Amino acid sequence: MRYMLLMNYESGAGCDVPMSEWSPEDISAHIEFQHALGRELTDTGELADAQGLAAPDTSKVVTWDGRNAPVVTDGPFAESKEFLAGYWIVDVDSEQRALEIAAKASTAPGNGGVPIQQPIEVRQVMAAPAVQG
Repeated sequence: MRYMLLMNYESGAGCDVPMSEWSPEDISAHIEFQHALGRELTDTGELADAQGLAAPDTSKVVTWDGRNAPVVTDGPFAESKEFLAGYWIVDVDSEQRALEIAAKASTAPGNGGVPIQQPIEVRQVMAAPAVQG
């Protein structure tokens, strides 16, 4: 079963200091933790993909009615300081294993080496329904 683990950044959820204000050593420790988790999941054959995402202020939203030109706007700009920071797609035997991986990911070190307790949303990746024809 495939699961997407969505890494959310929420100021105050164990990390109230933006990464841009961390020491270089703390940033390195955090990145090395992410790389080590990726290597571990690659070694077990459970990692399908993992990426960090650019800051929300670089994102665009596209809508289109299928006739006129697509509308492209900056954003989204949420009222809160929460945003999607990255993701993993894992291929595991059970939801329990996906939850275990998410729990470990939540302990990534942050400012001062303290685990940031990052909220990780766990969602099963659905297969497309069979088309009757």
